[in-house]
Amino acid sequence: MSSLKKLDQNITQKIGICGLLATSLFLHGCGAAIVGGAATGAVVANDKRTTGTFVEDQAIELKIKKAILADKSFKDIVHVNATSFNMNVLLTGEAATEGALQKIVAITKRTAKVNHVFNEIKIAAPSAFVARSSDTLLTTNVKSRLIADKSVDGSKIKVVTEAGVVYLMGITTREKGAAAALVASRASGVQKVVKLFEYL
Repeated sequence: MSSLKKLDQNITQKIGICGLLATSLFLHGCGAAIVGGAATGAVVANDKRTTGTFVEDQAIELKIKKAILADKSFKDIVHVNATSFNMNVLLTGEAATEGALQKIVAITKRTAKVNHVFNEIKIAAPSAFVARSSDTLLTTNVKSRLIADKSVDGSKIKVVTEAGVVYLMGITTREKGAAAALVASRASGVQKVVKLFEYL
C-alpha cells in the first residue's frame, strides 16, 4: 500500500475515532486518539481550544500533508511541516525553489477551515535527518521547561522547532506569552523565539 493511501486511511480512522469518543464521558481522551499516545490524553482538557477545534486542527494538518505527498513535483526538493493551532497554520521547513514554496502556501490556503497561514518555509535544500533530530530534542527541552515553569501555561502552548528557531503557538495573555518566550529563549541551542500567540 502506498504512503498516500495509508495517510488517507489515517485521516478517516483518526477523525472517526474522535467522533466516537466525543460521545463518551471521556471527551478529553480524543487527544490521545489523534496524536497517538496515552500520555497525551489530557491535551484537550488542558487546551483552550474546543474539542471540535482540536480535531479540526489535526484534520487540517493531515490534509495538507496528504496534498504535499500527492504532488510528485515536490519529490526530493521539499521538506515541510504544517502545524495547525486554532485553524491557523504554521509552515516550516525547506523548499528548493520559490515556485515550490508558493505552491505549498497556495495548497495550505485553500485547505478547508484554514483561517491564516504563517509561512516560515526557507528556500533551501531539504534539511538532513541529523538536523531534524536536533530540532526534535530542542522542542522536547523547551516544552519541558515551559511545563515546569509556574509563570506560564506550559501545557497549553504548542512548540515547533525548525533549524534552532522555536515557534510558540497558543491562546494566552500578552504577559504569559512574553514569559513563555523568555523561558524558551533560555534553552540551550535556541537561535530565536517567534511568538505566534492569539492573545486573550
